[in-house]
Amino acid sequence: MKKLVYMAAAVAMGLSGNVLAQDAEAIYAKACQVCHDMGVAGAPKKGDAAAWEPRLQKGMDNLVLSIKQGMNAMPPGGMCTDCSDDDYKAAIEYMAKSK
Repeated sequence: MKKLVYMAAAVAMGLSGNVLAQDAEAIYAKACQVCHDMGVAGAPKKGDAAAWEPRLQKGMDNLVLSIKQGMNAMPPGGMCTDCSDDDYKAAIEYMAKSK
């Protein structure tokens, strides 16, 4: 019961990104995989370090902003309707890792 109260308080205080962060692999599977698995419309493929390198050089905050605003064929939010900035960062890091 105490844990639930602490979690509710964290959500109320706007700290849910750290407390209730989603698993990066789960985010990828539900929202990113459809395009980033095959490179649809120029999306960098998961695990393609060479494709991700120039994007990562832009900085994580800029990449998150690109997701939130949409970019090229990617719609705003990148198909993840319940992702926080921390969730987006985790998904980017997951996709950018070499296979």
